[in-house]
Amino acid sequence: MSEITRVLIEALPYIQRFKDKTIVIKYGGNAMIDEQLKSSFARDIVLMKSVGMQPIVVHGGGPQIGEALEKLNKETQFVGGMRVTDAQTMQAVEEVLGGVVNGEIVELISKHGGQAQGLSGSDGNLIAATKLGGNNGVDLGFVGVVSGVKTEVILKLEAGIIPVIAPIGVGADGESYNINADLVAGAIAQSLNAEKLILLTNTKGLLDADGNLLSGLDASATDKLIAAGTIHGGMLPKIDCALSAVKHGVKAAHIIDGRVPHAVLLEVFTDDGVGTLISNE
Repeated sequence: MSEITRVLIEALPYIQRFKDKTIVIKYGGNAMIDEQLKSSFARDIVLMKSVGMQPIVVHGGGPQIGEALEKLNKETQFVGGMRVTDAQTMQAVEEVLGGVVNGEIVELISKHGGQAQGLSGSDGNLIAATKLGGNNGVDLGFVGVVSGVKTEVILKLEAGIIPVIAPIGVGADGESYNINADLVAGAIAQSLNAEKLILLTNTKGLLDADGNLLSGLDASATDKLIAAGTIHGGMLPKIDCALSAVKHGVKAAHIIDGRVPHAVLLEVFTDDGVGTLISNE
């Protein structure tokens, strides 16, 4: 049996299992910067849609925001990993995420034969937000957390359209808020009872104390790793997001290595995958 034949046969049951299922993908990290990875990601999303899955893309854009602020000679301050966002910074965030980055992803999907529509969380009040409290006594400005998702904004899109969502929310006061893209992806996945939440990272996935990849965990085992301190630092927020998703209706969450070409397809369509799967089972 040729390698191509083996791969196609291995993919078939996954294609059948996930037909018509909603899969929310948080797109970020190197996969948004490297041209080859950007192209392979767009192809992955188009293929998923073409075989009957319902992908939804939520994207970040931290490096692009940083570049835009540098051009404005605007210094960026981070507190606890969060960008302090004043009014000028928020304007740049909206222009970069809701405009430039969002439009580029839509264009890439179109280039590979798909149909996509760019959305900001403020479109139709898709993402309701509340202001995030201060961190270590520092007011983070227009940084928010998700307080609600208006799923009908996504569900009313025409069949065949792939939603591409920028993580900007709107508060009750009408102000826009910059929200962590992982949190937005997780909230959307929960609100839609998605089959999967996939978070692209710049790491292999979740590692044990010896640095070995943990390919599959249930929620209970993941909680124990957090309590033991095995999961810490920058990975902890992503794991918290994944855990919250699987504890609130999402069938499985995946932390995958976005530095690998076609990482999304490899995780969804193959037995081995390219990251860590967390489920409640």
